[in-house]
Amino acid sequence: MAASTQPIPDHFHTVTPHLVADGAADAIDFYKRAFGAEEIMRMPMPGNPSKVMHAQLRIGTSTVMLADSFDGCTPGPDGSAAAAVTLHLFVEDADAAFARAIEAGAEVSMPLADMFWGDRYGQLVDPFGHRWSVATHIHDYPPEQMAKGAEEAMAAFAAQRG
Repeated sequence: MAASTQPIPDHFHTVTPHLVADGAADAIDFYKRAFGAEEIMRMPMPGNPSKVMHAQLRIGTSTVMLADSFDGCTPGPDGSAAAAVTLHLFVEDADAAFARAIEAGAEVSMPLADMFWGDRYGQLVDPFGHRWSVATHIHDYPPEQMAKGAEEAMAAFAAQRG
């Protein structure tokens, strides 16, 4: 390893999401519109340049990797064997970010609300099946208050489920 090579490259964190989508090029366009992503690089699939073998996007200070699904390497989120993952996006203004994502084509799975842990928080599902939570931290609550809020929220959730 050369002296200038870093084990974790600039603009990456120890954990970096790597999304798989049928239609990765469309997903890249969606993430640009919905979340203000910046495309850092795109490598077309050898023999099929309309497919994306690997891409890197930057959303805020984080890098997200992306590829088209293809047999033998990257299965897509088809609802059967896919792992359940939610990508959490902290933003300056959750309401504006939520509206932007909806306008770009995301569907609301959990409406924005002020939560007991101190965030304005909601969840969306993008057109490629990935779940995103969007939040702005608005209050610092003591642990006792968060615990009480959690109990109340779980009781309300249980009551809704019948």
